[in-house]
Amino acid sequence: MQIVQQVVFVLVFAVAVYFFYRNVSKIRRNILLGRDEDRTDNKSERLRTMFKVAFGQSKMGTRPIAAILHFFVYVGFILINIEVLEIIVDGIAGTHRAFAPIGKLYDVAIGFFEVLALLVLVGCALFLTRRFINRIPRFHKPEMKGWPTKDATIILVTEIVLMIAILKMNAADQVLQARGAEHYAQAGSFPISQFLVPFFEGFSTETLVVFERIFWWFHIIGILLFLNFLPYSKHFHIILAFPNTYYSNLKPKGQFDNIGSITNEVKTMMGMPDADPNAPPPESFGAKDIQDLTWKNIMDSYTCTECGRCTSECPANQTGKLLSPRKIMMDTRDRAEEIGKRIDSGLEPNDDKNLLSYISKEELWACTSCNACAEVCPVNIDPLNIITQLRQYLVMEKAEAPNELNMMFTNVENNGAPWQFPASDRDKWTSEL
Repeated sequence: MQIVQQVVFVLVFAVAVYFFYRNVSKIRRNILLGRDEDRTDNKSERLRTMFKVAFGQSKMGTRPIAAILHFFVYVGFILINIEVLEIIVDGIAGTHRAFAPIGKLYDVAIGFFEVLALLVLVGCALFLTRRFINRIPRFHKPEMKGWPTKDATIILVTEIVLMIAILKMNAADQVLQARGAEHYAQAGSFPISQFLVPFFEGFSTETLVVFERIFWWFHIIGILLFLNFLPYSKHFHIILAFPNTYYSNLKPKGQFDNIGSITNEVKTMMGMPDADPNAPPPESFGAKDIQDLTWKNIMDSYTCTECGRCTSECPANQTGKLLSPRKIMMDTRDRAEEIGKRIDSGLEPNDDKNLLSYISKEELWACTSCNACAEVCPVNIDPLNIITQLRQYLVMEKAEAPNELNMMFTNVENNGAPWQFPASDRDKWTSEL
């Protein structure tokens, strides 16, 4: 019977890993649809940024309540997965509590994991309360209707159920250990699940073994299903937060890169020695679709946690404008997914739509370029970079700038400044002094 369980476990585990690998490969493919961009410089600074922002959660502290709850869930869920590693070893080898021989350290670890499991459970329950009872405004913006809210709810409820399952498994295990049941050696410390023991003491040993196995299988299958849900969920940031912060923009916020082709053309016109008169003309300016963005822009979209901090800090959104930086990232990810599905279906990547079919001009021109969204993002996402590239396309390819900007462009061209009077008249205001 034991060998049958081992075979079933290995098959279930292998299938779960295969589907996870396949789905992650598709996301990687979608990210690499973007233009190449070199972000391999300054490795030490990038590592410091990753450990500070992703591991250290340094940007979460601006909102203390959310930071504390997220810390419980983040640390708890990561460390509890060490116990999941033991379950995997037990499932493959047919053992029970394979790490128990390490002795007192094992007791301390299991006790610590139980406390963390309780904190995860409480944290998720409070997150649900904040979302559906306190109704924090950033969770109820227009872009959060439908799947985004369901996604968050599924994850939070799943984590609560998984934590309950592991505590019930440990409670049944304790009773079996106390009865000296075969295969259940004395091991572990259970400061939380001990309070569930009275519920199980009235059952026979055979029934308790069934309960313990049900909870064991439920927990590990739940973890594997959770793993395969991640690629379809905003919670894929659990994985991508680390590479995304490593490849953060290390330049000062607000610094724009010159478009090389335009810079070269100006230098050629001015007869500057470092110009290249034989340089090929640019194929396009700015970004019209996913392929025009960089791979880092697309990685940003897949890393977005949909927490809404960017939108709640956005001055345009606060004043009733249509712009929501979170929606910009969600739309970018949706468009990448749409192109990826076309590729999977054997169709041409390009269709009659583009990224501007998702993001309106009104949204783009509402942006003040203040960088509040990039500053507040807990995983260093940069929505402004995408907005800027889409604006460049509208202005330089489509000549579709707002009238106010067209007037400014004309004044700069004619007068060398954004104002409507020539340079020779700029000091006339001093005549009245």
